[in-house]
Amino acid sequence: MLCIRPFADADVQFGMRLKEQAGWNQLEGDWRRMLDMQPDGCFVAQFDGAAAGTCMTCIFGDVAWIAMMLVEQSLRGKGIGRALMEHALGFLDGRGTGTIRLDATPMGQPLYEKLGFQAEYSLARYAGKPTGCQRPSGAHRHTRDCDELVYSLDRSVTGCDRRKLLKRLIDERDCWVVGGSPLRGYLLTRAGSRATQIGPCIADDIAGPVLLNHAFDQHSESPIYIDIPLSHQPAAALAREEGLTAQRQLLRMCRGRRVDEQVERLWASSGPELG
Repeated sequence: MLCIRPFADADVQFGMRLKEQAGWNQLEGDWRRMLDMQPDGCFVAQFDGAAAGTCMTCIFGDVAWIAMMLVEQSLRGKGIGRALMEHALGFLDGRGTGTIRLDATPMGQPLYEKLGFQAEYSLARYAGKPTGCQRPSGAHRHTRDCDELVYSLDRSVTGCDRRKLLKRLIDERDCWVVGGSPLRGYLLTRAGSRATQIGPCIADDIAGPVLLNHAFDQHSESPIYIDIPLSHQPAAALAREEGLTAQRQLLRMCRGRRVDEQVERLWASSGPELG
């Protein structure tokens, strides 16, 4: 018998087991951050009484994000993923969200298409250890008095208000910025189980290279991941110059009203679980 129940803090270890099966990069803190941001929108599927899958959602005003759609390997093909997605979509539709987005793996894409999602654009995950040149940097450490500048810049580029996510990420890790008022760009990083995730990085064509090169220097000779839109050739070129290679592709998909996102200013995504 299959049923869907709320995700609880005690389910984090189960989630970690699933993400290890999938070879993903999250830490326990990533699961707890998502649960804290949307405690009523995170779900576990149970099959014959045992936990079998996960799905997390987060609402940013009129835009929602779905992430961490994972099913126990031994139970795939039993409709668990579809049941989780339909439950999550029902929750988000009930909250009146006009736009629902996600980053699809090739495995998940056919299911999402059947549920009404349409392709927006592809991203490539670049991975490796940046060479780093310890270049003079025009980036400076974020201070709390520029929080609103970061939120405003992010909203103008992504088309939604992600302050509850950005505040958490800023509190957890260093944030680097270029410019003052107006802010030209910002970049965040976070730790992972396999590599440091670089991003989000949102910036204009002057600040973008400054911020990415600063991150590459800060993490030289250490494993990193960075997710870059395929259409963003300048960001991809910088990654390749650092010796990073494209490992896999993700497809950003949308159900409902399209968001007017300025992809040319998205130098690095937050990662598939964050958008």
